[in-house]
Amino acid sequence: MKMYLNFSLFYAVAAMAGGVFYREFTKWNGFSGSTTLGKVHTHLFLLGMMVFLVVALFAKNGNLHTQKTFRAFLYIYNTGVLLMVIMMIIRGIPQVTGITLSSGIDAAISGIAGIGHILVGTGIILLLVSLKKLF
Repeated sequence: MKMYLNFSLFYAVAAMAGGVFYREFTKWNGFSGSTTLGKVHTHLFLLGMMVFLVVALFAKNGNLHTQKTFRAFLYIYNTGVLLMVIMMIIRGIPQVTGITLSSGIDAAISGIAGIGHILVGTGIILLLVSLKKLF
């Protein structure tokens, strides 16, 4: 259970750092519009911190960590969330600075972010299957 709370703490700190970065980076560049950077904060709080707080609650009442599907969830889900957030930052910085991306780079960022979303979705399914086996 302690490991899941550590994951939650990591994501909470990362979310706060993402929020501060968004606020200061946009202010420093005089940007006032909507950007992908503004969503990093909430993605990390909800998909990171909140999910692992819920996982910790379920782990306290059962042997969740012994299931293969749950161990796969940990690797796949964390990889997906981190990949997704990194791509959000990579997309958001050019939006704020006004850098125009080539169509190839734009497509690559979208593709990698899509892979991150697929991994997160797969991780959620693995978590739900693990919880179903637990109860």
